[in-house]
Amino acid sequence: MSKFPFRVRALAAAALVCCAGQAGAIGLLQAYNAALANDPAYRSAIHEYEAGQQNKAIGRSQLLPQISANYSASKNRTDIITQTPLGDSPSHPVYFSRSSSVQLRQPILNLDSLARYKQSVAQTDYSAAVFDSRKQEMIVRLVSAYLDALLQSEQLRLTQAQRDAYIEQKNVNDRLFEKGEGTRTDMIETQARLDLSEAQVLEAQDSLQTALATLSALVGEKVMVLDDLAPQFRIAPMGADSYEDWKDIALKNNPEIRAQEFGVEAARQDVNKNRAGHAPRVDFVTSYSKNTADTINTYNQQSTVRAVGIQVSIPLFSGGYATATTRQSAANYEKSKSDLQTNTDKVLVELKRQYSAVLSSSKRVLALEKAVASGELLITATEQSIKGGVRINLDLLNARQQLYTSRRDQAQARYNYLLSTVKMKAAAGVLGVDDLREVAGYFR
Repeated sequence: MSKFPFRVRALAAAALVCCAGQAGAIGLLQAYNAALANDPAYRSAIHEYEAGQQNKAIGRSQLLPQISANYSASKNRTDIITQTPLGDSPSHPVYFSRSSSVQLRQPILNLDSLARYKQSVAQTDYSAAVFDSRKQEMIVRLVSAYLDALLQSEQLRLTQAQRDAYIEQKNVNDRLFEKGEGTRTDMIETQARLDLSEAQVLEAQDSLQTALATLSALVGEKVMVLDDLAPQFRIAPMGADSYEDWKDIALKNNPEIRAQEFGVEAARQDVNKNRAGHAPRVDFVTSYSKNTADTINTYNQQSTVRAVGIQVSIPLFSGGYATATTRQSAANYEKSKSDLQTNTDKVLVELKRQYSAVLSSSKRVLALEKAVASGELLITATEQSIKGGVRINLDLLNARQQLYTSRRDQAQARYNYLLSTVKMKAAAGVLGVDDLREVAGYFR
């Protein structure tokens, strides 16, 4: 009676999985396409990239001609007192003043604008590298969430299979006890294992729901069932012969390192920009202006001025502003170089960790395949030995537990291998859609 509610829940969960399977499982590539459209972190990265790409145009604008136009009009009433031999003679002329002008200014020598332009180019490249990093990060998050959900699904199947085996074993023990061939100890041992496995099934169901919810939030749609691993699991070539080869690839391609390098260049140009506060500025200036009664002395006159010339501005003293900002930017430049080294070291440590994980997990996969095969043979041999009176019920329970543990570890090792491979390529900066297709090839 106490087990009935649990079995109802288990059957309901199984029915839910079956119905979802009939509706069609979501594959890894389908999940990737959905994440491209719906993952909020990736959408944010797209907008950040689009904004960053405008830096170059903003910086270039400081080197291009600046054209401005001005127009003003006003009605004036003036009080004029004219002194004459006969006394003061007041007058109150009313007139309209109009002024219009167009000016073109083209920088000829402007070290500040040149440094700003070079800095904006570095900032544009920085935003592109950051976006590349965000895209690879999204792939890693997707694969991690997908594999975690798949692993939890596999764990649920394994715990359910183990529980069903214990139920069958319990029925066998009950029948033997009724015939007087079994013992109450065998029944108690099996019941204890069954109770534990039922608790494990409940825990596995909760873990699966959490993993599916995480994946659903990433892809923007409700995920109920996933593609399973293909029966034949293969260990693919690593693509490079040694860690040193992967290290060279990472130093050239890792987007975080490249972004930091562009950040260093932007900081260097910031030094040049502030240092330019001491440099003269030379502009080519041309203007066209037309004035009507612009002053009281010319209120009945019109004038047109066409001017072409060179304007030179020489900063003499700014209260120490240029010197202080130059020192500040120089310190930030040195900081950015230190940050580059720190980030490079962090990337290489992560690369080494994932490289080692790929090697160890591939060996672990092969070893656990043998362990699972041996565990299956052990159960068969133990069942035969029990019939011959050589082994006892506890030996069979232990053999089943050993097989369950081997299968669980095998599933974990396979998913660790796939995830480590993806993370290693991400650390090297070469993770892309083709690698995702390669991982998707492990599923059916």
